[in-house]
Amino acid sequence: MKKEFKFTYDYFNSVDELSPVQQKAIKLAKEALKQAYAPYSNFRVGAALVLEDETYVLGSNQENKAYPSGLCAERVALFSYGAMKNTSEIKVLGIVGGDFMKDEKETFSPCGSCRQVMAEYADNQKEPFEIVLLNNDGSCVVFESIHHLLPFIFGSPQQSL
Repeated sequence: MKKEFKFTYDYFNSVDELSPVQQKAIKLAKEALKQAYAPYSNFRVGAALVLEDETYVLGSNQENKAYPSGLCAERVALFSYGAMKNTSEIKVLGIVGGDFMKDEKETFSPCGSCRQVMAEYADNQKEPFEIVLLNNDGSCVVFESIHHLLPFIFGSPQQSL
């Protein structure tokens, strides 16, 4: 039996077309980007969680000579949120990359490990959160759920796909 997986996303030409909370997530992710420590890869990333209670948690990637001891910005933000035992749910995760992409038409996207961690937090809160990605050309991609970015999430029941 052949099955098919489809996903949707929203594409915007600029941050100005995003909702106010999505714009806030991108603005905060840009701020977090300034704290990225990536002397080895020059692959700087900033992430920001906007929570239901209007608070936020920032993360930036942090590298280390003892590769792979570093951590991606998305996981820094999500693990910080978890460590704070915050009870307010995640509403939006904004992710911004530095100037590492050579082609302005490339789409910025989180790694597989970060996607799995996003899935864990979405499952824990039993509610999806939006993921907003800013590309180098200023365009944005918005996913309403991690399930649109990561099919066959580790540990997911088959009927949810």
